[in-house]
Amino acid sequence: METTLGFGHFLTHTDGIARFILALMLIMSVGTWYLIATKGLQALRAQKKGAEFLAAFWAAPSLDAVARHLRQTGVTEAFSHLVHHGFTAIEQHKAGRDGHTARGLVDAGTPDEFLTRALKRAIAQDKSRLEYGQTFLATVASSAPFVGLFGTVWGIYHALMAIGMSGQGTLDKVAGPVGEALIMTAIGLAVAIPAAVAYNAFARANRNTLAELNSFAHDLFNFLATGLKSTPLQADVAATSERIIARVQARASA
Repeated sequence: METTLGFGHFLTHTDGIARFILALMLIMSVGTWYLIATKGLQALRAQKKGAEFLAAFWAAPSLDAVARHLRQTGVTEAFSHLVHHGFTAIEQHKAGRDGHTARGLVDAGTPDEFLTRALKRAIAQDKSRLEYGQTFLATVASSAPFVGLFGTVWGIYHALMAIGMSGQGTLDKVAGPVGEALIMTAIGLAVAIPAAVAYNAFARANRNTLAELNSFAHDLFNFLATGLKSTPLQADVAATSERIIARVQARASA
């Protein structure tokens, strides 16, 4: 009586270790595709909202208008998060400088240094958020082929043991079970390849986002540092920005 070989036949003849390996690779695959879907959608939404915020930022007549826009829309992506940290740093530094709050180590240094630390913290937080899940993808991409290979070796070992005990060592008796065991290697590759591609794609997207964020941080620092060093001490960033714009317009019309 002929025996039909295939994945179903392979599953019915696997032991506990082989099933554990299959379950492990199933978890790896589900986690990989979950991260691909969620991070992909988040990246698309963040890219769209970031472009909208940057357009509104550069079109704003003053930093006060940017603050109003930020209060209306909230912090939705990395660029608005950076601006929010900058405004918060200015308020905190001025409150400590005016004696409204106790000054500590966090307020130490010059206004420029204080603002720089605040912007760097914001970028570090955004970087950590962007890299969420990439360690898992890298682990799956590097380990799944070896997990599948281990399953193949284990399957071949048991297939050869069964063939040896049966005493039928012909090619047709050996090729079927060994071929079935190679399914584990194929599954390992099927799990690892999407994880590797996704990791590289997200890593490249993150590098581009962080490069744009660092570039924007330099421009933002120039705007906000003027507000920190303005006189009198109670003058806020909006008033400083409006005075600068007024002087530039006056010179242009002269």
